[in-house]
Amino acid sequence: MDTRPDMNEVVGTHDILLITLDTLRYDVAARLLAEGRTPNLAAVLPDGGWERRHAPASFTYASHLAMLAGFLPTPAEPGPHPRLFAAGFPGSATTDERTWTFDAPDLPTALAGVGYHTACVGGTGFFNRLSALGSVLPGLFAESHWEPSFGVTDPASFEHQVARAVDVIAATPAEQPLFLLVNVSALHQPNWFHLPGATRDDGDSPASHAAALEYVDRHIPALFEAAASRRPCFTIVCSDHGTAYGEDGYTGHRLGHETVWTVPYAHFVLRR
Repeated sequence: MDTRPDMNEVVGTHDILLITLDTLRYDVAARLLAEGRTPNLAAVLPDGGWERRHAPASFTYASHLAMLAGFLPTPAEPGPHPRLFAAGFPGSATTDERTWTFDAPDLPTALAGVGYHTACVGGTGFFNRLSALGSVLPGLFAESHWEPSFGVTDPASFEHQVARAVDVIAATPAEQPLFLLVNVSALHQPNWFHLPGATRDDGDSPASHAAALEYVDRHIPALFEAAASRRPCFTIVCSDHGTAYGEDGYTGHRLGHETVWTVPYAHFVLRR
């Protein structure tokens, strides 16, 4: 079922929030939702919960470049699947009358061109501006934030990210629409420290991955509340790729495996 709104009516009237739950696996997200372990996400997800989708790439950098050109995760069943946003190019076969098509190389640039303030709060190393490579993604935005406490090794990373995102939202002029990307690092390896009683020697596992999602769920309401405070906020929550924990001999991501390609996705509107 196609639940897309007409994005030509959304752009300009809504704030837009893109939350990428970096490395989150679909099977873990769906299981925790079914078990009632992510109540705050359950409260905003559409009927039916998470959509099962395929990521546009198998690691953070490539996937975010694709998503920020309009190639969000694709429904995991035969298409066609028209997109929400699309950079126009000859021969595109995945747009229709509800797609917001833009003449720019990326979504932040396109939204800035119609009056949006664009900002990102990074998490993983591809947002840290500590190298030329780590400057590409944040460089697409007018305002970008990253610090070590937002990164993958800080057990309180998402709390720090939410606090900064709330500040960004509050500082944006009320009359100006906002496009905000929050790249959540908590699920990425290492995540063993989110599992009560685990030690470094235990390492990461599907159980610690699940515990990391429960941690994110506990702290996400403040972000949702702030996002809804100015005007209706069209919100996309998805993973950029999954990860393997030994399945079929595979570990990690940047590889072709069901645990990597299959990701959760949802979009909805937050309102005051």
